[in-house]
Amino acid sequence: MLVVDDEDKIRELVSAYLRREGFRVLQADTGLAALETAERLSPDLLVLDLGLPDIPGEELLRLLRRSSEIPVIMLTARASEGDRIAGLRLGADDYVTKPFSPRELVARVEAVLRRGGIGPDGRIPTFLGGRLSLDRESREAVLDAAPLDLTRTEFDLLVTLSSRPGRVWSRYELVSRVQGQGYEGYERTVDAHVKNLRRKLGDDPREPTFVVTVPGVGYKFGARPDA
Repeated sequence: MLVVDDEDKIRELVSAYLRREGFRVLQADTGLAALETAERLSPDLLVLDLGLPDIPGEELLRLLRRSSEIPVIMLTARASEGDRIAGLRLGADDYVTKPFSPRELVARVEAVLRRGGIGPDGRIPTFLGGRLSLDRESREAVLDAAPLDLTRTEFDLLVTLSSRPGRVWSRYELVSRVQGQGYEGYERTVDAHVKNLRRKLGDDPREPTFVVTVPGVGYKFGARPDA
């Protein structure tokens, strides 16, 4: 867990509440320090203040999303609907405005991690009673005890979809998450990757278990994480 805020009191307060619930917590007071720590140690989640002294939080999130699907909760004094929508569209998983309740923030952290199947112990997320497991650090996907031979794009697509089971992703969102914000490829290329991913997962496209088509919108992950 990485808490990024340039205000010492807020950083220490959030960290204390998270540690109380059993989370291991790292801290950073600048965007550059946060980026270096995230790339070196791969924390399970970022609590990210937008008003950093060196790099705007939005830019830090863009940089992170080029290579990582780490869950991010934005923590900011910007409370307008437009700011919240902009943050979520950038790839944030949740948005908390200041002043805030530390207990509510911890509950939101736990909710985001549950959606990805991650708990305070940093366990590898599994689905369907352990049939499918996804190890992001080793970039391994295992189905029914057999490793899946996935391309980089297929693995990143599977990780993105499974990070928010039941959440509908548009093709544009998936392209942005998997290929990066600056990718200029056609959004429908996602369909080809989904077709290949389904084949490797043994998913029947007519009645899929894992990658479900949402007509006119995109795709969602149909399997729920194990408790």
